[in-house]
Amino acid sequence: MDRRSKAHGAMAMVQLFSGGYHVITKVALNGGINQMVFCTYRNALALCILAPVAYFCERGYRPPITRRLLISFFFLGLTGIFGNQLLFLAGLAYTNPTYAAAMQPTVPILTYLLTLIMGIETLNLGKIEGKLKVGGILVCVTGALMMVLLKGPAVIGSGGLETYILQTENVPAVATTEWLMSGLIGFGIDRWHFGVLCLVGNCLCFATYIALQGPVLAKYPANLSVTAHSYLFASLLMVVVGLFSTQKSTDWSLTQTELLAVLYAGIVASAVNYGLSTWSNKILGPALVSLYNPLQPVASAFLSTIFLSSAIYLGSIIGGILIVAGLYMVTWANYRERQTKVAVQAFTHQHTDEVSEPLLRKDSTNIHIT
Repeated sequence: MDRRSKAHGAMAMVQLFSGGYHVITKVALNGGINQMVFCTYRNALALCILAPVAYFCERGYRPPITRRLLISFFFLGLTGIFGNQLLFLAGLAYTNPTYAAAMQPTVPILTYLLTLIMGIETLNLGKIEGKLKVGGILVCVTGALMMVLLKGPAVIGSGGLETYILQTENVPAVATTEWLMSGLIGFGIDRWHFGVLCLVGNCLCFATYIALQGPVLAKYPANLSVTAHSYLFASLLMVVVGLFSTQKSTDWSLTQTELLAVLYAGIVASAVNYGLSTWSNKILGPALVSLYNPLQPVASAFLSTIFLSSAIYLGSIIGGILIVAGLYMVTWANYRERQTKVAVQAFTHQHTDEVSEPLLRKDSTNIHIT
């Protein structure tokens, strides 16, 4: 199995682990744990795992860190971890879980637009590969939206998901955004629209994180170290915000269920998932990595059926098929582009050898000096 096949498998595992994260944290968050405390513990635990692993595994080929790289690591932590998590929690608090889930399929589109602007990806609509890329992204997003918005009859199981939605419809607001919300009310922006803006910011932050990783990994190919440094800055920011957003020390205590959720979130959903995503980004590129994001509803629906007795509806099945079909379209288009590029390089190399070979055969000793 080549590296690209392993990267595709790794991204599929990332979405499955993310689905498990959704299932496990549903119970913990419904139990009343402070969301900022949960994120702070999660990120600190991930950093404690990633830092030593990156240090020992990559110390032989890790390039020196420059000031520019440190700034890049800071922005990766700010956008993909700190901003991504905080804005999602705020958006969930002021809207509802259904709307929050419906916004996530915009991540591949935003990522692809950013990579086009940055010159990482190319798009030629005059070729079949370019049309397949655009079509595959649209098919993927359509499938994700169908899973969220189109129910249809229950095919497997019954009733579990509706109970969860009723329990989480009024998620407690994030304390760090309450002061901003209070100020925006005076400008005519209500709580719902503020939540929508937070969800848009959440998707934009994650898309920016994936897109920025490409150039950073090209200059600093130690992917575990990139992830660890990103978590270092994100954890520092999260600790500061967490201390200001809690009023009593008991907010930092955890029940046994909450501790298990934090362990899974920190070890699997953060350290493992972000590590695999960064490694896959180095091989597949930002656009293709982000396209796996719509698979999260598929994994969540599958695991919720097993562990929470949630129903799988016809809309979810059709949406899941469309997501897989869209991923295949974009993957096949990328494969065709790589094959064309390799063929062109081989032809150019062969043509260059044919032109230079007669020159190399000339006998330079035939020069007479008089």
